[in-house]
Amino acid sequence: MSANLKYALVTGAARGIGKAIAVKLASDGYHVLINYKSNDAEAEKTKSAIEEQGGAATLMKFDVSDRTEVNNVLAGWLEQHPDSVIEVLINNAGIRNDNLLMWMEPKDWDGVIDINLTGFYNVTKTLINQMLLNRYGRIINIVSLSGLKGVPGQMNYSAAKAGVIGATKALAQEVGKRGITVNAVAPGYIKTDMTQDINEKEAKAQIPANRFGEPEEVAELVSFLASKKASYISAEVISINGGLYS
Repeated sequence: MSANLKYALVTGAARGIGKAIAVKLASDGYHVLINYKSNDAEAEKTKSAIEEQGGAATLMKFDVSDRTEVNNVLAGWLEQHPDSVIEVLINNAGIRNDNLLMWMEPKDWDGVIDINLTGFYNVTKTLINQMLLNRYGRIINIVSLSGLKGVPGQMNYSAAKAGVIGATKALAQEVGKRGITVNAVAPGYIKTDMTQDINEKEAKAQIPANRFGEPEEVAELVSFLASKKASYISAEVISINGGLYS
């Protein structure tokens, strides 16, 4: 590994929480690999935001649910950077496609599971061996209140995020002796594109903090978990939801 170049990969980093995390990790000194699936313009904005604050970033376009694509892009990058290590992985890529089960089409189930849960497997599986060899790593999975308590109309999303929570706890036990921590962060209502269809006035009445959270607040928590200061925290699911019952 080069003396002062540390890499962090953030999936789904073109917008919202992923973008905020990418910008924050860059300010922490990481060269950030910005993964995104299709939105070139927004991914470029994330890269510009990092570079404007003096950080370094590289765009890494692939669909986390496409195993071949993940392997080709990530394996290709590792081959081209033999002395570099991706020591922080943020599994943030996710989609929602809400509906009650009685109306949920198979493609709505498959699509949400493929990106949120199988995407976590595809990316983490590709990078875990390098972390094990390096005897250091931070894996932080962005989950959801839905995965903790279940939300009606989000059975597919709740199932996917609950699956990632179970995987987080299991993987943490597998790799802990090698200096790798694995945690999950479960945001409640955060102001992003994903929550723009939610009635904020109605929803915030349920939240003791009486407001939606900001993506930057989630990024601060992720930054701490990605740091050496958090080396004794693993297999945890940390809610960041303004006190909303979870």
